[in-house]
Amino acid sequence: MPLLLRPFVRCRLGAELLVLWLGFIGVTCTGSEHTATATQPAAFSDLLPHFLVEPEDEFIVKNKPVMLTCRSTPATQIYFKCNGEWVHQDDHLIVRTVDPSTALPVMEVTIEITRQQVEKIFGLDEYWCQCVAWSTTGTQKSQKAYIRIAYLRKNFEEEPQAKEVALDQEVSLRCHPPEGVPQPEVEWQRNEDVIDPQSDPNFFITTDHNLIIKKARLADTGNYTCVAKNIVARRKSNSATILIYVDGGWSEWSKWSPCGADCAMWRSRECTQPSPGTGGKDCQGLDLQSLNCTSEQCPQTAGRAEDVALYVGMVAVALCLTLLLIILVLVYRRKKAGLDADVADSSILTTGFQPMGIKPSKPGVWAPRPRRPLTHSKNSHLLTIQPDLTTTTTSYQGTLRSRHDAPGKFSMTNGPLLDPLPKGSHTLHNGKLNSDPADFVSRLSTQSYFKTLSRDVANTSYGTFNFLGGRLTIPNTGISLLIPPEAIPRGKIYEIYLTVQKKEDLRLPLAGCQTLLSPVVCCGPPGVVLSRPVILSMDHCSDACLDNWAIRLKKQTYEGAWEDVLLMGEELVSDPYYCQLEAETCQLFSEQLGTFALVGESLHMGAAKRLRLVLFSDAYCSTLEYNIRIYCIDDTQDVFKEVMQMERQLGGRLIDEPHILLFKDSYHNLRLSIHDMPQAHWRSKLLAGYQEIPFYHLWNGSQRYLHCTFTLERLSLSTCELTCQLCVWQVEGEGQSFSLDFNIAKDTRAVDSEFLLMDTNATALAGPSAFQIPYLIRQKICSSLDTPCPQGADWRMLAQRLKLERHMSFFASKASPTSAILDLWEAQHFHGGNINQLAAVMADIGKQEAMIFLVSDGEC
Repeated sequence: MPLLLRPFVRCRLGAELLVLWLGFIGVTCTGSEHTATATQPAAFSDLLPHFLVEPEDEFIVKNKPVMLTCRSTPATQIYFKCNGEWVHQDDHLIVRTVDPSTALPVMEVTIEITRQQVEKIFGLDEYWCQCVAWSTTGTQKSQKAYIRIAYLRKNFEEEPQAKEVALDQEVSLRCHPPEGVPQPEVEWQRNEDVIDPQSDPNFFITTDHNLIIKKARLADTGNYTCVAKNIVARRKSNSATILIYVDGGWSEWSKWSPCGADCAMWRSRECTQPSPGTGGKDCQGLDLQSLNCTSEQCPQTAGRAEDVALYVGMVAVALCLTLLLIILVLVYRRKKAGLDADVADSSILTTGFQPMGIKPSKPGVWAPRPRRPLTHSKNSHLLTIQPDLTTTTTSYQGTLRSRHDAPGKFSMTNGPLLDPLPKGSHTLHNGKLNSDPADFVSRLSTQSYFKTLSRDVANTSYGTFNFLGGRLTIPNTGISLLIPPEAIPRGKIYEIYLTVQKKEDLRLPLAGCQTLLSPVVCCGPPGVVLSRPVILSMDHCSDACLDNWAIRLKKQTYEGAWEDVLLMGEELVSDPYYCQLEAETCQLFSEQLGTFALVGESLHMGAAKRLRLVLFSDAYCSTLEYNIRIYCIDDTQDVFKEVMQMERQLGGRLIDEPHILLFKDSYHNLRLSIHDMPQAHWRSKLLAGYQEIPFYHLWNGSQRYLHCTFTLERLSLSTCELTCQLCVWQVEGEGQSFSLDFNIAKDTRAVDSEFLLMDTNATALAGPSAFQIPYLIRQKICSSLDTPCPQGADWRMLAQRLKLERHMSFFASKASPTSAILDLWEAQHFHGGNINQLAAVMADIGKQEAMIFLVSDGEC
């Protein structure tokens, strides 16, 4: 106990007794009639003090001081201690009373705390005070009271954004209030009126202050404002205009009109169910329809005979023109006798069909290796291509073999596959790449249906194909389109494109727990006739567990609306679509071209999306500030490619290997924090202990480049070594951490030097170069394995060996099950497939005539 708190001393002054209470009541002298002693009444001399009132947490608003109060009984002394130091006795206001019910003394002490006192405390420690009470028996301490300076910043960290939403769709408005102490309360206003979810259950305000309109109504159109308030101030965000639009819908068709004099009857319909409103789309299609009447319904006219004569004359003229056209075609074919009849019909396109042009190879870019002169061999199956002498192209001339290198010939016994192929020359054509991709996109976009087509040339590929098929690939995105042989009818030539659509440019309706799991991929043109399904390959970011998800394939209609065309796990073999969902990719069999996307709906909170966490920093830093950016993106290659390209333009560099985080549908936010920095050299400018990304921003997948920036400050320009730990975790969920240790001045790694695998293959391959299995050998395998075998040595065993037995019913529904299996194998193993392994599977089946025969370059 400090010296000034000694209980008491006695002093004699004449005949009077002087009782001196030092530090408590000053010096008090009493007369002979009244004597003050320190002896307490026996009733409470053995009691410890207890607190009737303890100091509470307080906030200093602007410059107004706060008062802290303690009251205790029985107590001889009470003093405050703030941040470990005793408050001076002169700063205490003391009031003594007696409890009438117990006759025990009650002591109350009050002190004043100013803003200046609190501001003197620096660092992470907070300003606190507690009081200590004494009695003759001992001491007691009260609870700590924390004093904070209250404030509310002006700027919202995130404000609601204007939206146009279809009727009955869910609307989500984001709001992250300004930083403040105490934590600000948030309310929402619509047209200046406060929204009360209790009175209108169609509204819901989440724990992170976002407003959810469960089912958009026309009355919900208005200006929405997020309001944050605490004891200091009240802030309003910028208003976000929400427009609820109504797409028009047809009423039923009217009844057919009576047959008119022109032998036609009519019916009409109106766009009133509902009528388009507030910017919604008009009804698509015809509002008036005609139909020719039957001969019994058609009114007879006096001019019937004249009409018959006219019709006879028109038919005669048509026959003459047809005969003339046939003669011209025969003459044309005779002049073009050297061309393959299968690709002679070029009336589909005005661009024609020529061998594929290949530009001179650049470092790191794939180009076909020169072929050696061909020598005749008993088993050499020759495929020759007529060169196009009018363009600079590379023609394919060699044996029927994989386009990938093979170490040698696969040894095998004699069988029908080794027999020479029929004599003759098989002409195979490769699609030609246009020298100006932008010109192709520009031409396509002028047509009405393609006005919304992405004009991003870097994410678009196209080529010209015939019955031999081919492949389109968008480099470094995991997106490709396999066009199997015979998918395009013989005699037809199609110019086909493949592109990635920007998600923000599309109205992809997502409701409830739905989330976008894949890129939005467009292949076309739509409406082309296909003899067999093509295979569209694309990444997805789900955990690939169908017990956790209801995953739907959505397709955009010609009018721009989206429809569900497939539910994973409930595919029907009669459907035009079928999906093979793998750990990270999806292989889609489709009999139609169009725009597709995978949308998942979580069935419970165990469903998880894969997020890819990618760290970037400034490549060069000449100031004290240094930024580290953490991107939290869907784990698909197309998004990763866009982030890499964007950072390359910003001059950023990748500072650690990307990590994968499973983000669950738990409605919990994602938090990011930085730790373990050397305090003598670095400090974080982040005021809070962590940053947070709201759950809905990550779950719906509509925002592609979500990231947080940590701004660090070095205390000296000479400091270049940075060590720290970055932590990323979902509240009550999984987390990842990055341990960083690098030199910000010397580390000059390229942005994609180690972690972005550059795909340098040609974006369009047509004919044999697009496939690993040679065309004619593929035909022999199919003819051998399609026929059912009692011992099971047929296509069923091939599916089992390739671990595709789950799709037996789908393969069995096809005219050639083996061909469908090989198509899927080609789509799965385009980059890393080993044709020798496939040959070993064929040998294991025991069908000698179905083995794959490879020849080395030395035999060509």
